[in-house]
Amino acid sequence: MNMKIGMLLSTVSKEQKLLFEAAKQRGKIFERLDDRRIIFDLGNGMYDYDVILERCVNHSRSLYALKVLNAHGVNTVNTYDVARICGNKFLTTMALINHNVPTPKARIAFTVESALQAIEDLGYPVVLKPNIGSWGRLITKVNDREAAEAILEHKEILGSFYHSIFYIQEYVEKPNRDIRSFVIDGETICAIYRYSEHWKTNTALGGEATNCPVDGEIGELSERAAEAVGGGILAVDLMETPDGITVNEVNYTMEFRNSSAPTGVDIPGRIVDYLIKVAAS
Repeated sequence: MNMKIGMLLSTVSKEQKLLFEAAKQRGKIFERLDDRRIIFDLGNGMYDYDVILERCVNHSRSLYALKVLNAHGVNTVNTYDVARICGNKFLTTMALINHNVPTPKARIAFTVESALQAIEDLGYPVVLKPNIGSWGRLITKVNDREAAEAILEHKEILGSFYHSIFYIQEYVEKPNRDIRSFVIDGETICAIYRYSEHWKTNTALGGEATNCPVDGEIGELSERAAEAVGGGILAVDLMETPDGITVNEVNYTMEFRNSSAPTGVDIPGRIVDYLIKVAAS
C-alpha cells in the first residue's frame, strides 16, 4: 500500500535518524516537515498525508501545528489533545487523578503568598516545577522556608506566563532510580530503570539506564496512565515508593536513544509499525 507518512520536526536528532532507518527497513519514507519553515494556511489547508508523526522540540509549535492538522482531518501521532494534556503538568495530574492512577500529591497556586502556604501544607521538602517544561529543566527541590521564599520571589520577578502558575509537588523518597516505560497503542513494550546519585534521574541529565521488566504492576500502571491522557506513543515516568508505584509524568514526544539497547526492544521499529497501522485505518 502506498502511504504518505510525514514527520513534523525541529532538528534531525538521534531519535529521528533511528526512525528514518526503521521506516526505510519497512519500505517507507518519512517526508520531513520542518517547523522552522512550514507555514499553515488556517482557512484553506490541504494536507495530503495518511499520518504525521510529531517530533517537535518546542511544545508551543507542537500544539499549534497539531491543532491545525487535526482540524483538517489529518491523522497525527500524537494528537493535539494528547499533547495539550501531557505538555501541561497540571492537566496531566488532573487526568491521572480522574482515572484513579496513583500520582504524587500536588498543589496549584497563583501568588507567592498562596504558593508558600501550599508548600508549608505539603511539608518540606517539596518539588517546584514549571507547569510547562521537559528534560528536568527549572525543576527545583525546596528544602526549607528560606529557599522557598527566594525561589518564589525569583519566579515572580521573571514575570512570564510560565512562571505565573506555581505547580508544587510533594517530594517522593525513592531509591536512587526511577522508571521510564514506553507505551505504544495501549501496550507497555518495555521500560528502563534510570539510575543517578542526583535526585533527578533524567538520562538527558546523565542518568544511567538498565532494563526494567514490564510484567505486573509497572506494565499495567503504565497502560492506565497512557489511557488517561488519550493514548498513542507515550513515555511514562514512574517512581517506586514505600506505598507502591506512582506515576510522575507522561511524555508525548519521547526520547528513546538510550533505551533500545538495555531493553533489547526495537523502539523506533515499533513506533513506525504503529504509524503504518494508523495510516491504514
